[in-house]
Amino acid sequence: ARGSYDKTVCIFSLGSDRLSKEHVFKGHGDSVDQLTWHPTKPDLLATASGDKTVRVWDARSSKAVATINTKGENINIAWSPDGSTIAVGNKEDLLTFIDTKTFKVRAEKQFKFEVNEISWNQSNDLFFLTNGQGCIEILTWPELEVQHVLQAHPGNCICIEFSRCGRYFATGSADALVSIWDANELACIKTFSRLEWPVRTISFSHDGALLASASEARRIDIGHVDSTEKVAEISVDSPTFTISWHPNRYLLAYACDDKDKYERDRDAGSLKVWGFPSE
Repeated sequence: ARGSYDKTVCIFSLGSDRLSKEHVFKGHGDSVDQLTWHPTKPDLLATASGDKTVRVWDARSSKAVATINTKGENINIAWSPDGSTIAVGNKEDLLTFIDTKTFKVRAEKQFKFEVNEISWNQSNDLFFLTNGQGCIEILTWPELEVQHVLQAHPGNCICIEFSRCGRYFATGSADALVSIWDANELACIKTFSRLEWPVRTISFSHDGALLASASEARRIDIGHVDSTEKVAEISVDSPTFTISWHPNRYLLAYACDDKDKYERDRDAGSLKVWGFPSE
């Protein structure tokens, strides 16, 4: 799935050598900045938009399952591992938590600092967020009480992702470093330092063995989690702001910014899939 500056959400199917567009969802009134699939129901996804709504879509139909109004322009979204809650963050650093049975807001929490990416841990009892002060805030769930504050990076801590096994999580920062953390000990155990620009997006492979990371540098780095050694590098034509591994294969999808920002209205960027050599 792909969300775009052109206000649409597109669903693609993956063939042997190409992506085929299956559906184009329309309804958002502003850019679709981030999306998330349901953790266990493969046809449901939720989107966050600057139009102050969250929408839930069914890939088998042509319209939104639900539209939830929120208080601000939404930029970050996460679906809890148990599927019961969607969290969305807006430009005013307000987090809104949506009950997915009723599609009603169940809680809100305002922060006094820049909130970047958000995620639950795999056991669904802690909620993590990265912030502009280089920290990882860890809150209890569902109480939303601060449990730990980790000083993760000297610069803005931008992105976060948990491995599927739940053993690790990784963060990317404006200091161009990617850090890997032990999710139980909450200790940094490894770092990747091959990128030269702020790390905008990271993704663990389905088996947790590989970690991909990208920035405004025109390459995507793929490293081995245990050894931190580089195993591959993808050259791209423009800054990369979203990457995501396939749920059970060594295939990496990545979305790049426009080559020419002056032509943004004509071309809303590109989505590509790269196969690891073993594929």
